[in-house]
Amino acid sequence: GREEPPLGLEAVVEEAAAAAAASAGFRLTAVRREPAVRLQHGASGLEPLAWSEDHRVSVSTARSIAVLEQLSDVHSGGQDMVIHRTAVPAPAAACMLKVGPKKEVAECKEKFASSVDPTVSQTFMLDRVFNPEGKSLTPMRGFKYSSWSPLGCDANGRCLLAALTMDNRLSIHANLNRLQWVQLVDLTELYGKRLLEAGYRLCKADTPCGELGDFPEFQRRHSMQAPVRMEWSGICTTQQVKHNNECRDVGSVLLAVLFENGNIAVWQFQLPFLGKESITSCNTIESGISSPSVLSWWEYEHNNRKMSGLIVGSAYGPVKIIPVNLKAVKGYFTLRQPVVLWQEMDQLPVHSIKCIPLYHPYQKCSCSLVVAARGPYVFWCLLLISKAGLNVHNSHVTGLHSLPIVSMTADKQNGTVYTCSSDGKVRQLIPIFTDVALKFEHQLIKLSEVFGCVRTHGIAVSPCGAYLAVITTEGMANGLHPVNKNYQVQFVTLKTFEEAAAQLLESSVQNLFRQVDLTDLVRWKILKDKHIPQFLQEALDKKIESCGSTYFWRFKLFLLRILYQSMQKAPSEVTWRPSHEDAKILISDSPGMGSTEDDQEEGTSKQASKQSLGDTGKGVDIDDTAEDSLHQSSDSGGREPMVEKLLEIQAQIEAVEMHLTREHMKRVLGEVYLHTWITENTSIPTRGVCDFLMSDDGYDDRTARVLIGHILKKMNKQTFPEHCSLCKEILPFTDRKQAVCSNGHIWLRCFLTYQSCQSLVYRRCLLHDSIARHPTPEDPEWIKRLLQGPCTFCDSPVF
Repeated sequence: GREEPPLGLEAVVEEAAAAAAASAGFRLTAVRREPAVRLQHGASGLEPLAWSEDHRVSVSTARSIAVLEQLSDVHSGGQDMVIHRTAVPAPAAACMLKVGPKKEVAECKEKFASSVDPTVSQTFMLDRVFNPEGKSLTPMRGFKYSSWSPLGCDANGRCLLAALTMDNRLSIHANLNRLQWVQLVDLTELYGKRLLEAGYRLCKADTPCGELGDFPEFQRRHSMQAPVRMEWSGICTTQQVKHNNECRDVGSVLLAVLFENGNIAVWQFQLPFLGKESITSCNTIESGISSPSVLSWWEYEHNNRKMSGLIVGSAYGPVKIIPVNLKAVKGYFTLRQPVVLWQEMDQLPVHSIKCIPLYHPYQKCSCSLVVAARGPYVFWCLLLISKAGLNVHNSHVTGLHSLPIVSMTADKQNGTVYTCSSDGKVRQLIPIFTDVALKFEHQLIKLSEVFGCVRTHGIAVSPCGAYLAVITTEGMANGLHPVNKNYQVQFVTLKTFEEAAAQLLESSVQNLFRQVDLTDLVRWKILKDKHIPQFLQEALDKKIESCGSTYFWRFKLFLLRILYQSMQKAPSEVTWRPSHEDAKILISDSPGMGSTEDDQEEGTSKQASKQSLGDTGKGVDIDDTAEDSLHQSSDSGGREPMVEKLLEIQAQIEAVEMHLTREHMKRVLGEVYLHTWITENTSIPTRGVCDFLMSDDGYDDRTARVLIGHILKKMNKQTFPEHCSLCKEILPFTDRKQAVCSNGHIWLRCFLTYQSCQSLVYRRCLLHDSIARHPTPEDPEWIKRLLQGPCTFCDSPVF
């Protein structure tokens, strides 16, 4: 029953890795992050885990793609990670590839199944591409692979999800209302129609195809449209010619699809992607690689010239880059001929490829690091363009795992690579540049020390490198395998709070939503300690004084809101459960209490202001919180300091919110001044915004005063007031959040344009901070551009 020490190569490797890590001076302390999300079905496919740029984790399972969206919720006082869960269900009907007329295909299938030649009949019956429904075999259900597009591709400016089912259906999905996933297009069906129209030839010069009744031709038509992998490119710019022959820049994205026969279809989509009408073109490239297994984009920038290509790996071992000629794409160039990165047919299948753009500190230029998992080894290749041409350095990192690598992921911000095998061991590889090429320092992460004895099926690193998501099942107990497998997605921290805070302060992105994994680490720390660390407060105050960016003000608002939540007491009852208590008697109705109606209104407004900053749906007020949190302290003087502290934090929050509102108002007024000769019919309450900014005598901003002076001069004493749609009364601009007419009709204000939203349908930001109106066809382009902006308080997108 005693555990034996590890023997052989694995022990030597672990000791060497530990020594190297100690000598390099870095140690990674992995900490478990709750909660663990249990999957309803088992994980399926290769690389079943993927983490998008907008912080959604997709998990390929046997019945659906589970999507876990990470939120850094400022309105939640719980220390666990906040996860919003949705799912993309697998289609109910099996996907039948289009290889010819239905009647002829049915006849051919019957012919092959009953063939007297066993090489034909058995090959046909056992090939799941021909028989996705299974017949005597189990049906092909679930997903083989999923891939996230870059940020900014769907109608909400978020990521699209390309999903490949086990039965070779490739489709693109979008999550437009946060609750339901919608299939936008079925690319397998479209590509099958294209091949049918072209006679299953890539170009007219090809030889005519054979008869469908020939088994090799039947196989060829299936293999040329059975996807293996698909990957998205970065967003690029194309030129579109308008009706008046003017050119305008349009964003587009490419999706490369690798097929079983080695062909690559490159789809070009116009952004935002809305469906079939957004498809611009589809070109097919012959890679010349037999038994292709994996695909990745190579995007390289050198002297403001962008180069691109596709890295293709084979199940037999070779890896090479295929040139991609991008038509009508500005600033893109391609290779003249394929570049072979590894040519040996050594029977080590390429399982996963990651391409990481880095900066070479010795050559003083950008370079590309290509990393591929080949069996238990990691193959790496450094691509560098110099005056002599394209330089290629490659080698293998051996001795990482004793079992084949089942999953690999990379942090593209610093080039760190993570690999894992099924025995629950993860390796962290850090590239270190040398004069010639580079080397890797690596260390072992034993998940058994974090989760206990587990088996791993996939890993993915968060966009900013703060978390590692892992799919786990139970490991062996007392030398026995578990009877049942429970698949879970668990999270491990890869950074400390100090590292996350420093990265947020020095961020080049300057967007809190795009760094949710980092802000969640900061949120976790503040909720545990119930205070903001002094070094972070001081560093943030220095940034605010030295830099005029509103990003640091939003970061400060985030910290104050979390601090406010950390001092709240969790509700003693479940908030959604109805209470069965008797109706409470109002104070004014109770005997002996002579409170007036004005007093009641004043108390109600005070109570509402106390709850407006984070108690939405909680029903917790400050007095109760203070009393409960200081229950054990003395009655004299124990309750007042907590109330004063909460009121002080609340005042700071309101001050920061007001600063951010004023800065956005200045931006809106700047757009009004630039784009209108006279400010009528702009749907912007210009006069009200100007008066609101000038109403505070303590607000002395010379830029705002000069801008307002120019706008009032342009308006020439005209007001263009807003009117209530119910009673036609004027809506005064006295509050930045709502408008109340003289008859008491209340309309919420759009936080992007400050117009009153007088419709029943409006949009809301991800964290429910603000609301915004929908753009209308009458709106000019500059107003539509304003309405596409994120929340001014939390940077989250608006739905």
